[in-house]
Amino acid sequence: MIEPDPRPLPWLNATLVGIAPASARVKSYRFRVAFDRPMRAGQHVDVRLTAPDGYQAQRSYSIASPPGGDGTIELLIEGLPEGEVSGFFDAVAAVGDTIEMRGPIGGAFVWGPEDGGPLLLIGGGSGVVPLLSMLRHRAAAAPEIPALLLYSAREAGEAIAAGELATRARDEPHFDLMLTLTRAGGRRIDAGLIAEALERLGSPRHAYLCGSNAFVSAVAERLVEAGLDPSLIHTERFGG
Repeated sequence: MIEPDPRPLPWLNATLVGIAPASARVKSYRFRVAFDRPMRAGQHVDVRLTAPDGYQAQRSYSIASPPGGDGTIELLIEGLPEGEVSGFFDAVAAVGDTIEMRGPIGGAFVWGPEDGGPLLLIGGGSGVVPLLSMLRHRAAAAPEIPALLLYSAREAGEAIAAGELATRARDEPHFDLMLTLTRAGGRRIDAGLIAEALERLGSPRHAYLCGSNAFVSAVAERLVEAGLDPSLIHTERFGG
């Protein structure tokens, strides 16, 4: 893992250069921003909005794009009408806007080719976003490292980057995708799905889990029950 950069993180001006749909509820927002330190797959940024009266709202979002790109990063933000920041992005934000941003942040939930594999990635809902960054980085820098993504979404239309993930599973020899849907008689991630993932991938060197607190706690428990060493499990949690 990387050593924390001791320098304080500055707030930077990021320019919104692209908006595109990523699922039924999530849009892709691409920003041009010049960070003053390197980025690793799995990190996040803070975004800050300031109203004309000086009121500020701040949220953290995982970075979906891989390191070493073209000077832009991609955030995947769910449109929540009641959300102060997500609501702004869904209804107001436009290409050309300047947004305050600081990052990249995080030194524990990160992966690079030097960390090796196989990689077991398990995401729930928007928890797939930092895992998407890892998968994109792996495909570009170390495609020989085996990886399996076990992704839980409520329904097919809400699966983020579903087309890209399906294409990767079809075209990348060492990447495997397991998508499970929880609504309409679907299935949550249980001991059976964990066992199937471990059988298909083999013994992972790292397991990265991201999603709600309840999701990550339940999946981590299933992994330990399946015999995985807890020291191999990395977690990122959000919400209640």
